[in-house]
Amino acid sequence: QVQLVESGGGLVQPGGSLRLSCAASGIIFSINAMGWYRQAPGKQRELVATITSGGSTNYADSVKGRFTISRDNAKNTVYLQMNSLKPEDTAVYYCNAVVTTYTNYKLNSWGQGTQVTVSS
Repeated sequence: QVQLVESGGGLVQPGGSLRLSCAASGIIFSINAMGWYRQAPGKQRELVATITSGGSTNYADSVKGRFTISRDNAKNTVYLQMNSLKPEDTAVYYCNAVVTTYTNYKLNSWGQGTQVTVSS
């Protein structure tokens, strides 16, 4: 009913940059919070950054000052600009959106994940 499609992952050297995108589609009336989470091998999924429909942002301490989350409400798209990447940023990054459908259901939707690898 709601699909989230991520793009922009890949392999980058330490200190490099990547930009992730996530586009939501389906029976969407409105999108409340959108965000990015990540899961490294052998670890639990953790919050990276979130952004509300009004533009308020929240970041994990480990990415503050290096990552920037933004969204285009007209395109139902959220972005994650990642700068000064470190090997410990290596993980599968998942997009998340809290969606209200046209039938007034609230759905917590996830993308399929995109791999980010930081290595020399």
